[in-house]
Amino acid sequence: MKQAVAAVPNRRASRQAGRARLTSAESLGRTGLDLFIKYGFDNVTVEDISEAAGIGRRTFFRYFSSKNDLPWGDFDGLLLRMRSRLAEVPAETPLFDALRESVVDFNRFPEDEIPFLRQRMMVLLTTPTLVAHSALRYQDWRKVVAEFVAERLGVAWHSHIAITLGQVCLGISLSAYEEWLVDETLLLGELIDGGFHNVRAVFAG
Repeated sequence: MKQAVAAVPNRRASRQAGRARLTSAESLGRTGLDLFIKYGFDNVTVEDISEAAGIGRRTFFRYFSSKNDLPWGDFDGLLLRMRSRLAEVPAETPLFDALRESVVDFNRFPEDEIPFLRQRMMVLLTTPTLVAHSALRYQDWRKVVAEFVAERLGVAWHSHIAITLGQVCLGISLSAYEEWLVDETLLLGELIDGGFHNVRAVFAG
C-alpha cells in the first residue's frame, strides 16, 4: 500500500496585504529545503515555496531558474571562487596538493551552515528527480578541475587525463559526502582530504 504523503499547507489565505516580505536567495533556499525535507521534493511546487516565503511566483524566478536549482544554492558563485583560487595556486605546488586543497576548500563552510549543508546534500543525493539535473552541475564542476589540470600539464581540457582527474576529484567528494551524511561525528574536510591520500596510496602501492 502506498504511504500517504502530507499535503503542503496552502498559505495564500494567511498572507497579509501590504508590503511584501524581504527575502534573499539564501533565505528562499532554506524555506524551500525545509519543505522538501518535510513533504518530499516531488510533492512541493514553486507555488508552495513562494507562499511559504511570502513572495510571488515571479519573484521566485528572480533567484532560481527552476525548483531543481534551489537545492544547489549559489553553486555558480562557488565555482567562480574555486576557479579563482586555482588560478592563484603557485606554479611550484604539486598538482596533487593543488587539487586536494582546492576540493577541500570548495567544500568548507562556516560551522553554523553545516546543518543546512547536511540537509541540502541529503536532498541532492537521495532524490531521484534531481539525478539528471545534478549530472549537469557535476559536469560544470569537473570542467573547472579539468581546465586547471590542462593548464598545468599543457594539454586540452577535454583530454583524457584532464577529464579523468576531474572525475576522480568528484568521486572522492561524493564518497566523502555519502559517508559524512550517515555519521554526524565525522568532519567533511577530513574525509575529503583522507580520500585523496587514500587514492594516491592505493595507486602508488
